[in-house]
Amino acid sequence: MSLSALNTAAAGLKTTQAAIGIVSQNIANVGTTGYVKRSLDTVAQGPGNSGVALGTINRVFDENSVKQLRLETSGAAYTGMMADVRTQLDKLYGTPGTTSALDGVMNSFTLSLQTLGADPSSAPARSSVVAAASNLATKIGSIAEGVQSLRTATESQLSNDTSAASGLLSSIAQLNVKIAATSDDGSKVALLDQRDQALNSLSGYLDVQASVQRDGTVTVMTNSGMTLVDRASAATLSFDGRGTLGPEDSYSADPAQRGVGTITATTPGGGTIDLVASNAIRSGSLAAGIELRDTVLPQAQRQLDDLAAGLSRSLSDSSAVGTPATATGGAGFDIDLTGLSAGNAITISLKDANGAQRNLILVPSNLTPPAAVNRTDVTDPLATIVPFTVGSDPAKFGTEIAAALGSPFSVSSNPTVGKGGVRILAPANGTTMIQGISASVTQSKTVDDVTNGKPQIPLFVDGGGQARLFTGSFDGGSQLTGFAQRIAVNPAVAAKTESLVKIASSTTESDKTRPQFLYDALTTASRTFSAASGIGGISAPFTTSVQDFTQKIIDAQGAATATAQFLDEGQSIALATAQGRFAGTSGVKIDEEMSKLVGLQTAYTANARVLTAARDMLDTLLRI
Repeated sequence: MSLSALNTAAAGLKTTQAAIGIVSQNIANVGTTGYVKRSLDTVAQGPGNSGVALGTINRVFDENSVKQLRLETSGAAYTGMMADVRTQLDKLYGTPGTTSALDGVMNSFTLSLQTLGADPSSAPARSSVVAAASNLATKIGSIAEGVQSLRTATESQLSNDTSAASGLLSSIAQLNVKIAATSDDGSKVALLDQRDQALNSLSGYLDVQASVQRDGTVTVMTNSGMTLVDRASAATLSFDGRGTLGPEDSYSADPAQRGVGTITATTPGGGTIDLVASNAIRSGSLAAGIELRDTVLPQAQRQLDDLAAGLSRSLSDSSAVGTPATATGGAGFDIDLTGLSAGNAITISLKDANGAQRNLILVPSNLTPPAAVNRTDVTDPLATIVPFTVGSDPAKFGTEIAAALGSPFSVSSNPTVGKGGVRILAPANGTTMIQGISASVTQSKTVDDVTNGKPQIPLFVDGGGQARLFTGSFDGGSQLTGFAQRIAVNPAVAAKTESLVKIASSTTESDKTRPQFLYDALTTASRTFSAASGIGGISAPFTTSVQDFTQKIIDAQGAATATAQFLDEGQSIALATAQGRFAGTSGVKIDEEMSKLVGLQTAYTANARVLTAARDMLDTLLRI
């Protein structure tokens, strides 16, 4: 037996023993989170490459499957959070069709009005209307409070997730340093496992991609291109949470206007980037939290605010509609704006020479100069908005509107159509034609004006602090924002329930006029609800009855919840597929490893026999 054969057998024994150790380690870590299967590379050596020596310990790793896994992990975290919060939101409205759900409470209220209309002289029927109205206001308010509670919880979750993501970025940078400084293969692959597990966890918070560098370190970026980790340097993420949120709290890129927290990335050089303003986060739980807090839940609040406003103004306002008018050099409309209050917007429908239609909205204010108007708080956000100061003298409405509107329109008072009559004309030879003019005018001047001689009555009022009429005013801020939390039954009506049937002091308590008007105002009369509610589609106002709008809100929330749950189920399948693909490549399969172990044990035995034979031969030679 040659010396080279002995060396070969010894090297084979050593290599096989090391390989058995790797296989044993793989078997011991079956099911260990983050563990990637190891393999031992060997190199040929000796005369004619007849021998073998230890090479390097590597991980069985497929870069494409890892990228897909992180992509699906981000997507699953996003859809999971969206589905969870939307499910909680949907539950706030109650089970559709039940008496305690929003539509059931609305139906109970309209039914109470119908009952009162059948027997106006019934004191119990009047009390039932007040009770049903109070229940409806309470239901709307409780749902709106629930919406803000979800926003507050989301704000808290964003804070926690931001802190966790920042900690992972720091850990990745520290592991980069250790990996670059480690020469031992066994230690390095363990560090690589830790770093990849940190990257996988990070992908649950935001969308990331990692690029491996020559020295084994990684550069981590968001899919939008922002670098979060560059070898040993990591950005620090922070969140300036605002605690309990209210309907008026919203995101703004201007820190002075922002009422909610934002995620700020501080680079190692000290620079700061607002990740929300730059739209740097596009998936993961952080992206879901931002969308829920700033878009989904505020829209739910707006739907409830619009419902409360429609409920209040449908019962207290009358519709003023213009009648066609012509004069020398112009054509337009006359409209009676008697009783016009701050916030009672006037909508002018226009058509240009190309046939394109648009709206011009005049918004009255009691302030000088007039209060600024938030575009999203009018029914049509694409309209041209013109605030103007409305005085106390209806005869001067024309003068005030003319000063605000300016050319090319001609505006004048027209007492022939009423005390607040106004004529608005466009030049006959101009490029703009007036198609129509309308306004919703609050008939009562105070919350106590409940026997005003008209069928309209301020049954619902703004109960924030001292009760006041809801007119949609912008004086002192938008009255619409958060109205769902403040809507209440008018104390004057609750104290004098006969006002539900007595239009004036001279009216008998058997008059059906007002109950019938109130019922029709809710069930058949059409109102225009804002585009911001999202019910009518993107940037599109929606016209329907108050009762139908209530049902549309429930339908929209139910459909959105079902869609979110469907997407989450699909994403869960995609994630499971990605996990299966990764496990198929990098995971430990016990049968495969046991098969390898049997083969290695056979090889070990064969090499051991060569050495045993050599030992026996030497013993024999020594005995000769």
